[in-house]
Amino acid sequence: MASRLLRVSAALRLLPAASARAAPARHLGVPGGLATDEEQATGLERKVMEAMNKGLDPYSMFRPKRYAGTKEEPNLVPSITDKRIVGCVCEEDNSYVVWFWLHKGEAQRCPSCGAHYKLIPHELPH
Repeated sequence: MASRLLRVSAALRLLPAASARAAPARHLGVPGGLATDEEQATGLERKVMEAMNKGLDPYSMFRPKRYAGTKEEPNLVPSITDKRIVGCVCEEDNSYVVWFWLHKGEAQRCPSCGAHYKLIPHELPH
Protein backbone atom coordinates (compact mmCIF):
# COMPACT_ATOMS: atom_id res chain seq x y z
CA MET A 1 0.00 0.00 0.00
CA ALA A 2 2.77 2.42 0.91
CA SER A 3 4.63 1.68 -2.30
CA ARG A 4 1.52 2.50 -4.31
CA LEU A 5 1.23 5.90 -2.57
CA LEU A 6 4.88 6.65 -3.27
CA ARG A 7 4.51 5.77 -6.95
CA VAL A 8 1.38 7.94 -7.33
CA SER A 9 2.95 10.90 -5.54
CA ALA A 10 6.10 10.61 -7.69
CA ALA A 11 3.99 10.51 -10.83
CA LEU A 12 2.04 13.57 -9.71
CA ARG A 13 5.27 15.49 -9.13
CA LEU A 14 6.26 14.89 -12.73
CA LEU A 15 3.05 16.46 -14.05
CA PRO A 16 3.09 20.20 -14.75
CA ALA A 17 1.81 22.43 -11.98
CA ALA A 18 -1.93 23.09 -11.81
CA SER A 19 -1.43 26.77 -12.53
CA ALA A 20 0.46 25.96 -15.72
CA ARG A 21 -2.39 23.69 -16.83
CA ALA A 22 -5.05 26.32 -16.24
CA ALA A 23 -6.50 27.87 -19.36
CA PRO A 24 -5.20 31.38 -20.02
CA ALA A 25 -7.64 34.25 -19.53
CA ARG A 26 -9.43 35.14 -22.74
CA HIS A 27 -10.12 38.64 -23.95
CA LEU A 28 -12.68 40.02 -26.37
CA GLY A 29 -10.04 40.69 -29.01
CA VAL A 30 -9.23 36.98 -29.17
CA PRO A 31 -11.76 34.81 -31.02
CA GLY A 32 -13.96 33.03 -28.48
CA GLY A 33 -13.16 35.55 -25.73
CA LEU A 34 -15.61 36.78 -23.11
CA ALA A 35 -16.89 40.35 -23.12
CA THR A 36 -16.92 42.50 -20.00
CA ASP A 37 -20.11 44.13 -18.73
CA GLU A 38 -19.11 47.47 -20.28
CA GLU A 39 -18.43 45.89 -23.65
CA GLN A 40 -21.71 43.99 -23.91
CA ALA A 41 -24.08 46.56 -22.37
CA THR A 42 -26.52 48.20 -24.79
CA GLY A 43 -29.30 50.76 -24.72
CA LEU A 44 -30.34 52.23 -21.39
CA GLU A 45 -27.99 49.99 -19.41
CA ARG A 46 -25.02 51.34 -21.41
CA LYS A 47 -26.12 54.97 -20.86
CA VAL A 48 -26.40 54.40 -17.12
CA MET A 49 -22.99 52.68 -16.94
CA GLU A 50 -21.34 55.50 -18.92
CA ALA A 51 -22.95 58.12 -16.67
CA MET A 52 -21.80 56.28 -13.53
CA ASN A 53 -18.24 56.03 -14.92
CA LYS A 54 -18.24 59.80 -15.53
CA GLY A 55 -19.30 60.39 -11.92
CA LEU A 56 -22.85 61.45 -12.77
CA ASP A 57 -25.89 60.27 -10.84
CA PRO A 58 -28.49 59.21 -13.45
CA TYR A 59 -31.13 57.98 -10.99
CA SER A 60 -30.39 60.25 -8.02
CA MET A 61 -29.00 57.34 -6.01
CA PHE A 62 -26.26 59.28 -4.27
CA ARG A 63 -26.82 61.41 -1.18
CA PRO A 64 -27.69 64.96 -2.24
CA LYS A 65 -25.23 67.75 -1.60
CA ARG A 66 -25.92 69.67 1.59
CA TYR A 67 -26.78 73.36 1.24
CA ALA A 68 -27.14 76.06 3.85
CA GLY A 69 -30.88 76.40 3.21
CA THR A 70 -30.69 80.18 3.08
CA LYS A 71 -32.36 82.40 0.51
CA GLU A 72 -28.99 82.89 -1.25
CA GLU A 73 -28.10 79.17 -1.14
CA PRO A 74 -31.34 77.13 -1.03
CA ASN A 75 -31.61 73.34 -0.91
CA LEU A 76 -31.96 72.21 -4.53
CA VAL A 77 -34.78 69.76 -5.22
CA PRO A 78 -34.77 68.04 -8.65
CA SER A 79 -38.12 67.39 -10.34
CA ILE A 80 -39.37 66.29 -13.75
CA THR A 81 -42.57 68.35 -13.30
CA ASP A 82 -43.37 71.96 -12.30
CA LYS A 83 -44.15 71.07 -8.68
CA ARG A 84 -43.15 68.51 -6.08
CA ILE A 85 -44.03 67.59 -2.51
CA VAL A 86 -41.10 68.19 -0.14
CA GLY A 87 -40.71 66.91 3.39
CA CYS A 88 -38.65 68.87 5.89
CA VAL A 89 -37.45 67.51 9.23
CA CYS A 90 -36.94 70.89 10.80
CA GLU A 91 -34.80 69.75 13.75
CA GLU A 92 -32.74 66.61 14.24
CA ASP A 93 -34.80 65.32 17.16
CA ASN A 94 -38.21 65.95 15.58
CA SER A 95 -40.46 62.93 15.27
CA TYR A 96 -42.58 64.42 12.46
CA VAL A 97 -42.07 65.69 8.94
CA VAL A 98 -43.49 68.98 7.66
CA TRP A 99 -44.80 68.38 4.12
CA PHE A 100 -45.42 71.20 1.63
CA TRP A 101 -45.69 71.79 -2.12
CA LEU A 102 -42.66 73.26 -3.85
CA HIS A 103 -43.37 75.07 -7.14
CA LYS A 104 -41.04 76.01 -10.00
CA GLY A 105 -39.59 79.51 -9.78
CA GLU A 106 -38.19 81.37 -6.80
CA ALA A 107 -36.92 79.63 -3.67
CA GLN A 108 -39.66 78.89 -1.12
CA ARG A 109 -39.51 78.61 2.66
CA CYS A 110 -40.48 75.71 4.88
CA PRO A 111 -43.59 76.92 6.76
CA SER A 112 -42.23 75.63 10.06
CA CYS A 113 -38.48 76.31 10.27
CA GLY A 114 -37.89 78.76 7.41
CA ALA A 115 -35.32 76.69 5.46
CA HIS A 116 -35.31 77.61 1.76
CA TYR A 117 -35.87 75.12 -1.07
CA LYS A 118 -35.73 75.62 -4.82
CA LEU A 119 -37.12 73.36 -7.54
CA ILE A 120 -34.70 72.65 -10.39
CA PRO A 121 -35.50 70.76 -13.62
CA HIS A 122 -34.28 67.17 -13.85
CA GLU A 123 -34.28 64.97 -16.93
CA LEU A 124 -34.36 61.19 -16.79
CA PRO A 125 -31.45 59.45 -18.54
CA HIS A 126 -33.64 57.72 -21.14
